[in-house]
Amino acid sequence: MQTTAQLWLVYRLTGSAALLGLFGFANQIPMLVLASVGGYVGDRYSKHRGVITTQTVSMLLAFLLAALTLANVVRVWHLIAITLLVGIVNAFDVPIRQSFFVQMVGKEDLPNAIALNSSIFNGARVVGPAIAGFAIAKIGEGWCFFLNGLSFIAVIFALMAMKIEPHVQNNSGESPLQSLLNGFRFAMNDRPIRSTLLLMSMLSLFGLQYSVFMPIFAEGVLHSGARGLGFLMSAAGVGAVLGALQFAARTTYKGLAKWIAAMSLICSVCLLIFSQSRIFWLSIVVLFVVGFAATSQMAATNTTVQNRSPEQLRGRLMAVYATMFMGVQPIGALLAGGLAKRFGAPTTLAIFGGICLLGSLLFAAWVLIRVRPAEQTARASG
Repeated sequence: MQTTAQLWLVYRLTGSAALLGLFGFANQIPMLVLASVGGYVGDRYSKHRGVITTQTVSMLLAFLLAALTLANVVRVWHLIAITLLVGIVNAFDVPIRQSFFVQMVGKEDLPNAIALNSSIFNGARVVGPAIAGFAIAKIGEGWCFFLNGLSFIAVIFALMAMKIEPHVQNNSGESPLQSLLNGFRFAMNDRPIRSTLLLMSMLSLFGLQYSVFMPIFAEGVLHSGARGLGFLMSAAGVGAVLGALQFAARTTYKGLAKWIAAMSLICSVCLLIFSQSRIFWLSIVVLFVVGFAATSQMAATNTTVQNRSPEQLRGRLMAVYATMFMGVQPIGALLAGGLAKRFGAPTTLAIFGGICLLGSLLFAAWVLIRVRPAEQTARASG
């Protein structure tokens, strides 16, 4: 809800596609720079306390943004500065929280926990934008920020109520940079982790930039206003929830590479269709499929990485995951904003969708070449 309201507020104050790109850059660039520190902290100190701390700071920032907006003194630089601070918090929160899953549920239930977490996260994407669309139209953006701040109270109480085994401090003697390099080295030397992370990084760099353009599509292309923006973002959120729940319901996690390839192809084709759509209901349907495919691909990638991670490297590998997923988004946001200013949002998104489709085809070819012979060998030996 806060993200939707912030995007709308930036666009309402400036009418600039380039500034929408700058907003996305400010939100995500800390992940690229600081995720390694977050992974280092997660491996060295209590993950439980770390998540409580990050959620508390996020709550305070939401209330600050609400106060500025409701007092009618908010400026674009306030929005950029606060979203930069939120990005810094997320750079610590994401790798710590992702590696905290196994401590909460155990490794046996980890894949289901990852998928259920995705469904909860994307459930908020369903409800939040829809509420934000109506709230913006009726009472303004400030109350969206205030409600987001209130929501953190429940999160913090839930975290404090958890009974977690005492943390065993890991004194590896590594610096944050060495920590990231060790995690990155392991990820790049493991072929399944490397290939799935590279594909996800491409999706994040290009494919997921459609969300930056949502105010432009809602207002200038589909002529649906703030309510239309809420419905468009909620459609992607509904698809994401169902994609996560579908993945959580899987009883086997064999064939993840094929599943990732299929979801990536579907997501890329739908992005191309959405970029050229001028029909509101068609855009809704296509974004639903984009949300389903992208979230299912990300859950499968997360599962692949975590299942193949040594326990002592889990936090660092999740820092690599966060860097390659969220860390590249600011680069994509700046690129998206610059290209959209020159060529328009639909053409820019079509270019990005085409790049994703090419990468997906290459990954699918790798799966057919590498995975199928391995399966045939396993059947022969069996």
